[in-house]
Amino acid sequence: MTHSAWKACAVVLCVAALVPPLAAQAPTPAPVAADTAALEFHGFRAGVPLDEIAARLRAADGTRLRCERAKADRRITECRGMVSDPALGGPVQLWLSAVDSVTSVLTLSAAVGPDQLDAWRSALERRYGRVGARVQGPQWMMQWVRRGRMLRLTWRVDGGGKVASVALVDGRVLDAWGRDRARRAAS
Repeated sequence: MTHSAWKACAVVLCVAALVPPLAAQAPTPAPVAADTAALEFHGFRAGVPLDEIAARLRAADGTRLRCERAKADRRITECRGMVSDPALGGPVQLWLSAVDSVTSVLTLSAAVGPDQLDAWRSALERRYGRVGARVQGPQWMMQWVRRGRMLRLTWRVDGGGKVASVALVDGRVLDAWGRDRARRAAS
């Protein structure tokens, strides 16, 4: 497994620990109503197929999505790309982990100016409500959680400038992957 694959798997496992398990919820009867709990940032969200992310990248004048399968678990795919959408304030790096071609963790990250960070934060607060920022060392973080999904805005000062990222996590995808891994290990 490549270093980036290990890093992505570590991110998936760390984030999985942060998202509450969904197993305790009652199953939803079919047909399922439209999902209004999807947390998104500029049209990007976790829990969607990779081809939807690739289409969103094309629509935002981004690069092609470059993906690799993890060697330790062939169900895991790590992908990278770049978004050039002016609405984001400049070029933004994208990386994600997917389970069976469904995005589990997606991160958008960029060096940002003060206005760009304020625009990201304001857009998220308008859409999902105000939350207090938490500080840990040099890093600030705001987080929203909806039905097993999480969106986290993080920023820090790095070399005199600010670096910000938005991480989108679908705990349902991670929970299903974890249950399947446990079932396979038990058999």
